[in-house]
Amino acid sequence: MKRIVIVGATSGIGLEVAKRYIRKGWRVGIAGRRTEALEALRATAAEQVEIAAIDVVQPEAPRLLAQLVDRLGGMDIYLHVAGIGWRNAELHPDIELDTLRTNGEGFVRMVTAAFRLFRDLGGGRIAVISIAGTRGLGAAPAYSATKRMQNTYIDALAQLARMERLPIRFTDIRPGFVDTPLLRNGRYPLLMPVGYAANRIVRAIERRKRRAVIDWRYALLVPLWRAIPAWLWERLPVR
Repeated sequence: MKRIVIVGATSGIGLEVAKRYIRKGWRVGIAGRRTEALEALRATAAEQVEIAAIDVVQPEAPRLLAQLVDRLGGMDIYLHVAGIGWRNAELHPDIELDTLRTNGEGFVRMVTAAFRLFRDLGGGRIAVISIAGTRGLGAAPAYSATKRMQNTYIDALAQLARMERLPIRFTDIRPGFVDTPLLRNGRYPLLMPVGYAANRIVRAIERRKRRAVIDWRYALLVPLWRAIPAWLWERLPVR
């Protein structure tokens, strides 16, 4: 039986992806900060699901991940969904720094822990969700920057795995804007239903995509965003 660990599975994309792998018959390890949400999901398929209360900003998080993998009996895929994001045009320092800690420090802590585990397990796949890393959004500076950092970090780890001849592969998933609690504090273009996004994410992982832009509209839009000159982008009122 195949095994996937999903960190950030208590709501939104992570929760919906976890439900789909449970229905496919996989062993699923789910982690997040809200124990009651983890317990509720385990109750739907107790024989398939293992849970762990993990806060990615805490130093003990890698140890708790390793324990979860042990209880699961191994790990074939690690999916990192955990993250926070806020519109913060006022640049409140606590919001920006909390975002950096979770999406930067927490991301690195967990993805490197998964990399080290896969070294010992003989290989596997690391998949990450990145929503807004294409260009810096003035309404959400730290969120945009940390998502871009995640893209670059995965590129670096993919090169490292090849350098060390490790059978560790990567999937960088870029779904665009998804209707989840994370984005319900603002208005976003081309907002897609979370169920639709989850189905496409599962398909991208199982097809072993290296990089996947989930919605065809974003596949067309992202190159256009990148092509906008810096002087023009800075003048666009993107909120």
